[in-house]
Amino acid sequence: MSLLSALRAVLPPECVSDDADARQAHGGDKWFAHAPPEAVVWAESAEHVCAALRVAHEHGAPVTARGAGYGYVGGAVPQRGGVALSLARMNRILELHDEDFIAVVEPGVVTADLQAAARAKGMFYPPDPASLKNCTIGGNIATNAGGPRCLKYGVTRNYVAGLEVALADGTLARLGARTHKNKTGFDLIGLFVGSEGMLGITTKATLKLLPHPATRGGLAAAFPTVRGAAAGVRAIFGAGFLPAALEIADAFTLRAARAHLGADRVPPGDAHLLLEVDGHAGAVRAEIADLERLLREAGALEVRAAHGDMEVEALWALRRGFSESLKASGLIKLNEDVTVPRGRVVDLMDFAAGLEAKHGFPVACFGHAGDGNIHVNIMVAHHEDPAVRARSEEALDELFRQVIAWDGAITGEHGIGLAKLRWWPQAVPAEARALHRTIKDALDPKGILNPGKFLD
Repeated sequence: MSLLSALRAVLPPECVSDDADARQAHGGDKWFAHAPPEAVVWAESAEHVCAALRVAHEHGAPVTARGAGYGYVGGAVPQRGGVALSLARMNRILELHDEDFIAVVEPGVVTADLQAAARAKGMFYPPDPASLKNCTIGGNIATNAGGPRCLKYGVTRNYVAGLEVALADGTLARLGARTHKNKTGFDLIGLFVGSEGMLGITTKATLKLLPHPATRGGLAAAFPTVRGAAAGVRAIFGAGFLPAALEIADAFTLRAARAHLGADRVPPGDAHLLLEVDGHAGAVRAEIADLERLLREAGALEVRAAHGDMEVEALWALRRGFSESLKASGLIKLNEDVTVPRGRVVDLMDFAAGLEAKHGFPVACFGHAGDGNIHVNIMVAHHEDPAVRARSEEALDELFRQVIAWDGAITGEHGIGLAKLRWWPQAVPAEARALHRTIKDALDPKGILNPGKFLD
């Protein structure tokens, strides 16, 4: 029996298709690569996921799980065909418990929807990837997604208390519990969070919630230079403050925003800091006042303060417009989410400026100044030209070599996928790569889960 026939034998007819449009739509994500699968499966339950995996395991067919397809590194591209297994229909919030501070959700739940539902009950789910209005919890788990708030609150991994995971042969494994502390056995949850769909497929997640902060405040500060903005960051940490988020942007990013969003919406200067604090109203107002004074003393040209959701969101609107502003320049944006030690942020931005001077591509840097996770965007015209593309690849090679030399990481949020595959051997020592391989072989001996990515 063919793979398609076998899938149709165990799944409802509306859950399986080899239609050309469906295959095309499930062949890629937000990165450049595209490879249509042989078949698309829309799972509606854990039983559907397990049934599809049992068929694929028997046929030795690749299975690439996907959520909303909002990844930036080609992680959801079915590089070797087979089955694209969509979890988008598994989108129920099964439980929100305001005494346990626990949410139980299916993998297709959109991150912003969970946040809104939790807030309605006075609870808080902190992880906030930039695509939170579109991305799903399953995708966040697969990539260990971060976001601006991870400076104070941590990343997705810090909020996963339990997982239900379908393994390569269709076995359903239940890991963890619904407690906020648990040290029973190995950290198997940590093994699956960030595994990019290569060890198993999440079918249900038990997530930790927090009490929702009473209020929030923000500051947007304009500086004449990136070094001046970095001095502001050092002043903030040096005075003992830990903002919920602390973001930085360089001159090229600000110029693009002025062109796309309007000069009146972008502060003066060639560098920009945005920070947010949260907590009880009195404490937030006091912190905002102290932080505003610190930033002015550090040389800020202008500081705008905001209190409450509406005013703070107005400050964030500029930050959230940076990526679209860069795209509106007409250049192809090669977005690399590298991470360096905190003290290297200015070094990284200086190095990016050197790449611009050497290779002739504009480079835009913005991102999470508080934790060193900076989005370095190499902006390329005529990317389809092989010679231009080769030059851009040389620039990327130099960027990653330097980040690795500084003991940094080649990805802080997006994952490796296809986009960063060739830097994997440089970024991870041989013995650690061998350990990855051992774990992969143990859990997926036929190599059917998301093949063609960095472990291959």
